[in-house]
Amino acid sequence: MLRPLWKVACWLAIASAVAGCRNPIQMRTSGRIVADSPPQNNISPVQPRQVLNTGTESGQRIAIIDVDGLLLNMDMVGPSSHGENPVSLFREKLDAAAADPCVRAVVVRINSPGGSVTATDIMRHDLEAFKSRAQRPVVACLLDVGASGAYYLATAADLIVANPITITGGIGVILNLYDVTGAMAESQGRVYNLSVKAGENIDLGSGMVPLPEEKRRLLQEMANEMHRRFRAAVIESRPLANADDETNFDGRIFTAQQAHDRGLIDEIGYLDDAVAAAEGLAGIHGAHVVLYHRCNDPPRSLYAVTPNVPLQGGSILPGMPGMDRTRLPALLYLWQPEPTLEKLGGH
Repeated sequence: MLRPLWKVACWLAIASAVAGCRNPIQMRTSGRIVADSPPQNNISPVQPRQVLNTGTESGQRIAIIDVDGLLLNMDMVGPSSHGENPVSLFREKLDAAAADPCVRAVVVRINSPGGSVTATDIMRHDLEAFKSRAQRPVVACLLDVGASGAYYLATAADLIVANPITITGGIGVILNLYDVTGAMAESQGRVYNLSVKAGENIDLGSGMVPLPEEKRRLLQEMANEMHRRFRAAVIESRPLANADDETNFDGRIFTAQQAHDRGLIDEIGYLDDAVAAAEGLAGIHGAHVVLYHRCNDPPRSLYAVTPNVPLQGGSILPGMPGMDRTRLPALLYLWQPEPTLEKLGGH
């Protein structure tokens, strides 16, 4: 087996030193550098790719629709980003499953901390519309994380299965505001806000100006409205959840067992169990399992992931939350223990 050239050079240098050579060994190498560029998005429509054959009924399919990473209604373009608009891709996969007469049930495989209120609400609406028009059962399967907006999406399914060590819950809303006035004033260039405005509250939520209590209340009312919408969706879809228990809705996260005890999920199990549950709801057995992926993104197992990494960098002070003005404040259904999560994205 040929060794990489740099390893050969290192071994020759070590051998030279050990042998006590007066003159260093000189060598000239040549080679070719091969770089793989990320696959181009939207190179072809999504196609069913078989990843599991559980039996002989080749005419029956269970479709897995994968939802991963930060859920934002935006294309993942720019330095260090990779992937597609998760909202658009989710809809495309639902439409493909609805148009496939062999698909008898769908498993929505979720590994996400959530995302923007609008993005996750659109995805939940599209999943409900799919169920209505396709008349096929849907099982949500939560993997590492299925919290906040990702859990909101899952509540549109007929059944929720969570991995035994899933983190879920996070029923709350956050508006990602930061006060950057101090950092700007202390910067070397001493940048000051000189905005001209018409309309007293047009800069509401800007990190460039103070946020007095009366203006904070306006934003709080908006967050409360979005929270009520989330809460209503959980109460309607999760009849076993105690609507009077405020600890279900205060934004805290839960383990799978805690969520099951509270009626927030139906079963604890693995992805294979979710597939079996989907077969049971569809009244079939031994169906093929497929994922809908593009031809340049072939899945090879039930757990295949399409990258979802939003744009990174671009701020005045990289890594400091609130300093990237390309990212406007947004109402989020997002479990966000790390304030720069919206910059890093993915998982």
